[in-house]
Formats: sequence, structure tokens, C-alpha cells
Amino acid sequence: MSTAPDVATHVPALADPAHPAVGAATALLADYRPGERFLGTPTRTLLGQGVHSEVPHDERPLAARVAQTLTRARADGAASPVVVGAVPFDQSAPAALAVPQSLRDAPPLAADPLIALPAEAPGRADWRIRQVPAPEVYGASVAAAVERMWRGDFSKVVLARTLELDCAEPLDVPAMLQRLARRDPGGYTFALPTGPERTLIGASPELLVSRRGRHVVANPLAGSIPRSDDLAEDVRRAAALLQSAKDLHEHAVVVHAVHQALAPHCTDMTVPAKPTLIRTAAMWHLSTTVTGTLAGPGASALELACALHPTPAVCGTPTATARDVIRDSEPFDRGFFTGMVGWGDAAGDGEWVVTIRCAEAEPSSLRLYAGAGVVAASEPEAETAETAAKFRTFLAAVGAEL
Repeated sequence: MSTAPDVATHVPALADPAHPAVGAATALLADYRPGERFLGTPTRTLLGQGVHSEVPHDERPLAARVAQTLTRARADGAASPVVVGAVPFDQSAPAALAVPQSLRDAPPLAADPLIALPAEAPGRADWRIRQVPAPEVYGASVAAAVERMWRGDFSKVVLARTLELDCAEPLDVPAMLQRLARRDPGGYTFALPTGPERTLIGASPELLVSRRGRHVVANPLAGSIPRSDDLAEDVRRAAALLQSAKDLHEHAVVVHAVHQALAPHCTDMTVPAKPTLIRTAAMWHLSTTVTGTLAGPGASALELACALHPTPAVCGTPTATARDVIRDSEPFDRGFFTGMVGWGDAAGDGEWVVTIRCAEAEPSSLRLYAGAGVVAASEPEAETAETAAKFRTFLAAVGAEL
């Protein structure tokens, strides 16, 4: 652990959003290099460089380990230390969280006019793509899960599949990040180291939970439909999603779980009766913004995130049964997919995001992940098509087609 007095881990106050610094956020995006920590959210853009201290892996709760790491960083000379990184789907597995040696802060990407400039198109590459599992195998897993639901074994499970991409040329991770950020600048864009020469990179639409002072916000998403390039058809699909009994039920299950997990920590909560819609470049999603006020100083943003994770939006319900179905159905380890990425400070404030629309990048390979919520009314063909549509976010960033 460094004891240098010039450790710069302060996150300064954000600029006035009505007068953002032109080019400040896109400059951080341009400066990112593999091994660094980039995170763009609707409230700020962060670029962490170097490592002041890493969060250890041991038997203590994750939030306690993070709090101790931040306390030690402050004692070590950091005025306002911040931890940035990723937590895996399995919270008992090692996380990839660290206090950067220096942390640069800017207003959100969406507030920077320069984000509207197009990213350089991906170059031509000979991608070799392998689907794991194959679509027909994935469809069979969905059908088997639906059959068990009709027997009353459980009510929902989220089943995922992956694409393994290999290329003879080395990957240009900063260029991928540029394309992801400029495609959906209002979302949550990230590139975070998760191992030697390994980067977790993606653009998630889903806030798990944020805390600022005593104000808490969660934005569960569940129930989705692919977008269309035809405007009339795109609007028709959005309207149909708002009326879909299957998707509304799936969404209600998730919102109820979020409410139940946050209620013990809050003195009051607001949960809208009906969902609204949000869109990404590839998908429409049912969305509900849940807000609350913490009781006293309350739990940190990370403690709240750990209490919420995994929601039925990424696992299923009942949780234990859904985990068993996932383990038996998916022929791969999810790793950081459907975990969470974000930042947290010593005061307990922070933002934690559901890790979806993502890939793990190595020097010449990518593993892409996508999942779909399976309920009793699900159809294997539709869920397979939904995962294919979700892959489009990342495939477009690398110039590949499924």
C-alpha cells in the first residue's frame, strides 16, 4: 500500500449540469487505457488510474472490507478515497474492487456535447463466433424450466447464454469503449480490470441502487422487447410491451423484491403503481424508479446493493431454486456477468449498476453474455431471440454479426 502524500483519490463536486464543461467527459473517455478504471453514469464520469489499494478477499462481508479499505486509504493520505470496480454474480467469489491512485472526475457523458460526434467505425476483422450453448440447447433449457414452473417448482429464472469471439488481431478495447459510450451515452458505460490482461467492458441500462446522503434510488428493469429500425414498428413494439401480461408480471415480481429488500433500511418509499419504458439502442425495457429515504445515516450504497443482489431480474425467484436451475442449465461460469459495477465513497454514497450488456475482453478474444427472464408464459423461440437482440449492443461495437 502506498503512503505517498500526493495520493489523489478525491471526487470533486460536479459541475453545474446547466453549464457543463464541453469536452471534459469525452476527454476522460479518450484518455482511457486498458488496466485503468472507467465508469460513466448519468451523474458523473470517472477515470481511475493506478492502484492505491485493493479490497481484500476474505470471510468478512464485502461492504465491511470496502469500508476498511477506504478508512485505511484516508489514513494513508487520500483526502476523499473512492472504491471503483466490479462484484461477481456470486458474492462469495473474489471481487475486483480498488481505490485508484488517482481519480479524475467529470460531468456525465450525456451532458458533454462532444459525445454526439460519431465513434470511428470498427475495422474489418475475421471474427470466429461460437455460441455457448447452441441456440437449440438454450431453447430446450427454457422449455424445461417452463415445464417445472407449471408444476409449481418455482416462478421465474433468468437463463443466459454466451458468444465466444476470437480474432487473429489484438483487440482495441478503448475503441470498443468509445463505440459503446457514444451509442448509449445516457446509460452506464464501464471498462474495468478483472484479472491479468482481462477487462470487463459494457454498457448497462440498469441501476441497481444509488445513495446520495439519505436519498436512495433503485431502477429495476424487467420485461423487454427488441427494437426495430422501422419507426412505426418500433412504436408498436413499445406499446405492446406496456400491455404484455407476461412482461408486466415479470416486472412486478422484480419491483416487489426491490421494495422488500430496501424497506427495512428506509423510513419511507415511493413505488409507482405502473412501469414506464426506457430504451437503449437495441431494446425497450419496462422500468420502475423506486425511491426512499434512509433511516438515519443508514446503510452504505454498497450495503444496499448487496442486500438487493441478486434481484429476480438477473436470477429468478425463489432465489435459491433459481440459482440451482442456473447452475444446472448454464454450461459456463457467469463470473462478473449479472453481478454489479460501480463506485462508493467513505461517506457511504455511491452508484451500483447491474452488470449486463457486457463482455470480458482478453488480448484477442471476447466472451459476450446475454440473458432472458423465463416465466411460465415464456416461449423458447422468443427468449432465444431476446438474447440475440441483447447481443447486438456489443456486436455492433466490434463490427461482428451473429
